[in-house]
Amino acid sequence: MEIYADNKKAYFDYEIIEKYEAGLVLIGQEVKSIRNGRINLAGSYVVMQDGEPYLLGAKIPPYQPKNAPADYNPEKTRKLLLNKKEIQYLAGKANEKGFSLIPLKVYAKDGRIKLEFGLAKGKKKFDKKEKIKKRDVERDTQRELSR
Repeated sequence: MEIYADNKKAYFDYEIIEKYEAGLVLIGQEVKSIRNGRINLAGSYVVMQDGEPYLLGAKIPPYQPKNAPADYNPEKTRKLLLNKKEIQYLAGKANEKGFSLIPLKVYAKDGRIKLEFGLAKGKKKFDKKEKIKKRDVERDTQRELSR
């Protein structure tokens, strides 16, 4: 399984409750661009519109910028492919207060491009500070033990 993009900041900013895998509806040049590792998930999110999930804010630059169509938009909304039961469950959860659908990584599985996203709850500022302190303490203890 080859990973093309990873949203590490999502794990810091959100508490991931459940993870889901979805297919992406892409055009040919977007697939080639993603296979070259040229996708950015920073600031992107998943929304439910008219009962269907869409990926917003993901940037996929054109494969060949000089040969791209004139109307190509690297940040356009892209439809996600999920089962009907998953869509209904996520639609209900996404409407609950405090829950978000956050993209975590883009990877290849059986020759197809997949998006892993998570049902997440935002962390508070003090939770983030506590995590940083804990990481620093662990790093210091590892330094002391390695001496």
